[in-house]
Amino acid sequence: MGAWKGWGATNNNNVPCSLQEVMNEQLAVQLQAEDMKHALINGGGGGASNENDTSNDLLIASLLQQEFDESHDKQLRREQDKWNGQSKVKLSFDNHRTVHPALRDETDFDESCFSVFSNADTTPQFNKFGISGKGKNIITKHDPIICARKNASKIVENFPPELETGDGTDFDMRLPNNVYNRLKVQSMIEIKRTNRYHEKKEHSTQLSALDMKTKVLLYKMQQSGLWNSLNGVISTGKESIVFHASGGRYLYCICVVLIMIIRLLSLLFRCDYVKGDLRFFKDEFKKQNPRKIMKIWAEKEELNLKRMQRFNLPCPEPLALKKHILVMTFIGESQVAAPKLSEAPLSLEQYHDAYSQCVDILTRMYKECKLVHADFSEFNTLWHRGVVYVIDVAQSVDHMHQKALEFLIRDCQNLTKFYTKRGVADVLTWQELFNNITDLNITGDGMDFIAQVGTFMILRS
Repeated sequence: MGAWKGWGATNNNNVPCSLQEVMNEQLAVQLQAEDMKHALINGGGGGASNENDTSNDLLIASLLQQEFDESHDKQLRREQDKWNGQSKVKLSFDNHRTVHPALRDETDFDESCFSVFSNADTTPQFNKFGISGKGKNIITKHDPIICARKNASKIVENFPPELETGDGTDFDMRLPNNVYNRLKVQSMIEIKRTNRYHEKKEHSTQLSALDMKTKVLLYKMQQSGLWNSLNGVISTGKESIVFHASGGRYLYCICVVLIMIIRLLSLLFRCDYVKGDLRFFKDEFKKQNPRKIMKIWAEKEELNLKRMQRFNLPCPEPLALKKHILVMTFIGESQVAAPKLSEAPLSLEQYHDAYSQCVDILTRMYKECKLVHADFSEFNTLWHRGVVYVIDVAQSVDHMHQKALEFLIRDCQNLTKFYTKRGVADVLTWQELFNNITDLNITGDGMDFIAQVGTFMILRS
């Protein structure tokens, strides 16, 4: 070893780098990525450790998170390429990527690894005539194997995500043309079925689910001051939903909001109650769509309630009407609706009193209001403070309706059947009750009585 020369020249084997290389952004990102990978391997800077050492929970979590982020970014890249296609205007999903920019390695991403042809032979290149190869090795673009591989690729690329196609990346998946065509037709059927389901769900009012138009209408009515708060559902029926509302313009009472709903089965039978009513035209009812039919049904409810209020019959008072939404007074106490007669715990004396009131209501409706309820039962009458209130009068018809007496017979049968089961004494038969209400003197029993009523209706019309 020679003597040290303090001021001698040294041999510098390092290759000098230019300023351009120092300022190269790619080189800086590469160096930063190496530093961060080294920090992750060392357990977040907590000292050097072996790469295979999994005793550090932070190291395991960091590596798993990094692997998950890289997989997520690859999926975003595939979605980005699918959206862009051959368009000149490109869409970028870089803002949604989770891997740190310093750790991104764009060169590692290879779409070929996700292709269904990863384990298959490369697709030959065809000329403009659709032919590849020469002599005995000629292959056309209609070759069954090539078409089957292309069909498998189309499933992954072109079919909607809702259609579960499975994973075909680990084997040479082939689909014949007939199988691919059936899958394509099935996917189109499923898409149309899904669209019809959402269309029906979003544009109809069924059960307790309100469509968007009804919600907007409720909001506008609340903003106009009809009520201050819509508190909740009181009851749901086959034809309407009843909400409890308070405050607003009608401060002297608590009101309820009656919303007519669409039920396709019930729409077929509603025409019988409108046909023959001079206030509505049967042709107008038949030609309307379900939403306008609900509007006519709400108007009919309001008109019948107003007529009953004019003759002081116990029923809710209509306050406002907007399309298929009717606002009326609330029957009950402390935001608790009055019970129906079918649910009210009454004594035998109270049942006897309720029976007398029901008979009086049916008689006065027919003789004074010139109406027939057409659905009078224990489910459409309320018991509140010893008084029977009548509800659900949208189907009520005029006493000159062609089926008015038929509906009245049904009301009398329901009334007699209910109070007979409750043990009320001196309950009239439905024939006697019918004669007392109509002041007719029809004799007979059962079908003979009904036939005579039918003959009377034909002669009256």
